[in-house]
Amino acid sequence: MQPSSNRTRITFSAFYFLNFFGFGGFFPLLGLYFRDVGLTGTQTGMILSLGPVVMVLAQPVWGVICDYTQRSNQVLILTVTMTGMTGLGYLVMDDYGWMLVVAALLAVFQAAIVPIADSITMNYVYRVGGDYGSLRLWGAIGFASAAFVMGKWTETAGLPMIFIGFAAAMGLCALTGLRLPKEKVSFDLDLRTGLTRLMKVRQFPLFLLATFLIFGPVQANNVYFGLLFQDLGGTLAGVGLGFLLAAGSEAPVMRFAGAWIRRQGLLTVALFAALVSAARWMFYSLEPSVFWVYLTTVSQGLSVGLFIPAALQYIRDLAPKEVKTTAISLYSAVGTGLGNWFFTLIGGMILDGFDIFTTYLLYGAFTLCGAGILLWVKRLDTSQGRRVEGSA
Repeated sequence: MQPSSNRTRITFSAFYFLNFFGFGGFFPLLGLYFRDVGLTGTQTGMILSLGPVVMVLAQPVWGVICDYTQRSNQVLILTVTMTGMTGLGYLVMDDYGWMLVVAALLAVFQAAIVPIADSITMNYVYRVGGDYGSLRLWGAIGFASAAFVMGKWTETAGLPMIFIGFAAAMGLCALTGLRLPKEKVSFDLDLRTGLTRLMKVRQFPLFLLATFLIFGPVQANNVYFGLLFQDLGGTLAGVGLGFLLAAGSEAPVMRFAGAWIRRQGLLTVALFAALVSAARWMFYSLEPSVFWVYLTTVSQGLSVGLFIPAALQYIRDLAPKEVKTTAISLYSAVGTGLGNWFFTLIGGMILDGFDIFTTYLLYGAFTLCGAGILLWVKRLDTSQGRRVEGSA
């Protein structure tokens, strides 16, 4: 029997909630676990920066598998299950080299989850109507609540519990995935032709560089925020509360981001978000009290909650119609892939040579450079009379 539309939407919401609940209770506390077992900052950076690079390489492979088999739902369930099981490998692998292997394998399976789930969701919404954002929003709720719940739990049960919680959440997510509607998804991507055309648009490579410098530190903060909080005297439960406040502030801002973008323009909003991020990282480098860190975590709503929709829409408007998919894929690879890898890796090295506060000072400086490049792109748009700046 075909489930009702309302029941199907609940299934999508539950899937996103459980998926991001798993990751939200896992990655923010993983750096603290590595410190607990005696890894250096450089080793921690190497392990946690490996995932983004592997994911960039693995995503096209999963796309080919889905296109060839036409069994995207089964591939999704398999990769969710294997992601949870692979995470348990950290419990039995206490050698640095084997931890690298676990990180790489986990990233291979993780790389498939969000692209396939988003494609299934978008196809379903397009077919029957509805709002993709209202379904995807449950992912943000899951991530925010998981950091708080797991922070409280590990305070009494110990950090190894993050692996048990991760595997359990991903197992439930896979079971929920069995009830998702069967949708045909495609990952058509003409990288060679698309890249050639996009590089001819002067603003495109500059905007990618700005995204690398601005969004890379945002992604790396998910790894190092716990270490920062602990070095300021905070507790594990406090780390979870900090993530709850930060991630929880994104959803309300995203809801109203569209109206502000229409009034102020895409690049103006993206530039403002970048400056908020830079100010936050610079402030953390001053070794503030835990109280002030709590207060400033909500600024993540203004930085991430505004930058993501503004940047994605700018890329869509800037790219020629035939290569929009390629443009979005490159934007994602640079920001959440290469940027995440570089700033996670360099952050660990700076942590070893100096301290966590110097790491955040570096993040602030690079983010300011990214804001400067955005200003350059804005002036190029103005000089060329482009209309993307005020598009809805």
